[in-house]
Amino acid sequence: MASLERNNRILLDLVQQPGNNVCADCGVPEPGWASCTLGIFVCLNCSGLHRNLPAVSRMKSIRLDLWEDSVVEFMKERGNSEAKAIFEKCIPDFYYRPQQKDCVVLKDQWIRAKYERREFTGESTIYQHAYSLDMFEATLWKKGKDNKQFLKRIFQLSRKDFTLKYFTKEDSKVPKAVISMKDLNAVFQPEKIAHAHGLQISYLQEERTRNLFVYHENGQVIVSLFNAIRATRLAYLQKKHPTLRTSELLPKITRHCLKEGYMEKTGPTHREPFKRRWFTLCSMNRKLLYFKTPLDATELGAVFIGTESHSYSVSESSCRSSRGGRWHCGITLQTPGRQFVFMCEVEQERREWLEAFTKIITQPMTPEDYANEANMRRGK
Repeated sequence: MASLERNNRILLDLVQQPGNNVCADCGVPEPGWASCTLGIFVCLNCSGLHRNLPAVSRMKSIRLDLWEDSVVEFMKERGNSEAKAIFEKCIPDFYYRPQQKDCVVLKDQWIRAKYERREFTGESTIYQHAYSLDMFEATLWKKGKDNKQFLKRIFQLSRKDFTLKYFTKEDSKVPKAVISMKDLNAVFQPEKIAHAHGLQISYLQEERTRNLFVYHENGQVIVSLFNAIRATRLAYLQKKHPTLRTSELLPKITRHCLKEGYMEKTGPTHREPFKRRWFTLCSMNRKLLYFKTPLDATELGAVFIGTESHSYSVSESSCRSSRGGRWHCGITLQTPGRQFVFMCEVEQERREWLEAFTKIITQPMTPEDYANEANMRRGK
């Protein structure tokens, strides 16, 4: 009979070793669970996803479950680093590796891709071949531009001409939209879209940001599309910047917003009524966008945020919104052309926005940033 105390002590020592001391799937420190069939240590959240794969992965608690001697020996031989060498041997550069804060569908499909489908072991290229096809097609549910109804649309991603097109009908000859890879961004937004597989696709249309909100009932399909977009974006960037290394291009493939949420905003004279708007702030393109609601198709406006040396600054504002506003935690954003005044609902929100603005203002500008700033000034 295996000794519960002895084997659990061995496991507690194993989980503190480099590689084992973070979740094998999302990187969370101090994992408390392990797959005794795969030989890996994982966090509580990822252990729940592993339980959906009973034929592949069997979970046990490091501290509470009884561990047989033979299984403990297997854990000693395998561990996270050895498992990664097997199950993550051939991951394409563009493939997105989920982190702790990513949504469930990304983590779930990452785990399924690694252990159930064994996509990255080098045994078969059938799955990876799908990402590198000249044409990737999927039928998605897309939110209508001016209403809340989701309708089926056919999306075609082309590696040949670096575009994403969508059609309203299967037999449509002319696409409803042709989106260039130049400014396209894709990010999962399940809470905003109110669907576990919700994906937001953004791009520039006549210098204004346009949003598409889509989902697919099958998690594998929507994550495959997401990674196919990343593959096509990387190919586009490699063609556009032939002298840059792949490692320099990877952060530019898709981007997350630094902060988003509601604030109240007044007009340029500060005498206009305050109106509630949905704001998104992205550090990669240094833009603060605002919309009437989170699911608006087109931005109402945008503010470029430069550096302190170029007369950009942010500070708390004691100004109280006296013209129709309900919130009183003020922020003043100073730009070369205008002073913006925003109001947050609570102090915590103000602190988070101030931190996000400050992060961008203290970040040096790139040549591309200067070009974007010039384009936005010309557009006004």
